Amino acid sequence: MLRGMIVLAGLLGAAGTAHADSRFFCSADDTQARFTVESGFASDAGHKLIHFRGALVVKDQAQSSVFGKRVFESQHLTNHWSRDGELLLEIVDGGEDDTGGATLDLVVVAGERGKPASNFTGSYSLKIEGGDKPYAVEGKVSCGTK
Repeated sequence: MLRGMIVLAGLLGAAGTAHADSRFFCSADDTQARFTVESGFASDAGHKLIHFRGALVVKDQAQSSVFGKRVFESQHLTNHWSRDGELLLEIVDGGEDDTGGATLDLVVVAGERGKPASNFTGSYSLKIEGGDKPYAVEGKVSCGTK
């Protein structure tokens, strides 16, 4: 009887964790940029965004005067996807008054569909347009789940 209750408790606990909300974090630090982003998605149908935040430092001297240090919030996350081990985040800083009309587009693609993992890698692409000269770089990103 006791063993049956322990097994039942374990199954109920596992069922509870299967429906837990998903939280992801990704970061990169290379010669071009340093950033970290964190997002949370609801576990129910549609995987609604629960929260998002991030920060970015562009290391290129020609770009750092405008986008040297930026903080991102939910309104900057324009596209997101999380499904079965795959993660896509697109962050757009749309050229407010403090950027002189320049826009920043950061895309993170990580993981592999069908292979969920607590730690996974991927790539990022960073584009800045509308400034003195276009800027585009790519690099590697490390991600994980909480």
